Amino acid sequence: MTNARLTMYTTPWCGYCQRLKGQLDREGIGYDIVDIEQVPEAARIVEAVNNGNQTVPTLVYADGSAHTNPSVLQVKAKLVELEELAG
Repeated sequence: MTNARLTMYTTPWCGYCQRLKGQLDREGIGYDIVDIEQVPEAARIVEAVNNGNQTVPTLVYADGSAHTNPSVLQVKAKLVELEELAG
């Protein structure tokens, strides 16, 4: 896995989160995991992005932008966009 380029806010029981983790792992995309049930500040971040809802997976990128329940293709496109902006 590469260095983390995004943070995934999740819960242990979220099936969508597990699926996305597996897809990111297969693509070699690095990410940090934050369990919103264990980290109250993380739950507030997710709520801020999702109009008060604790919807997971919520991904936050290095530029501060976020995706809620994205496909792996959306994640890859965003990471390419960030690399182009940095490059």
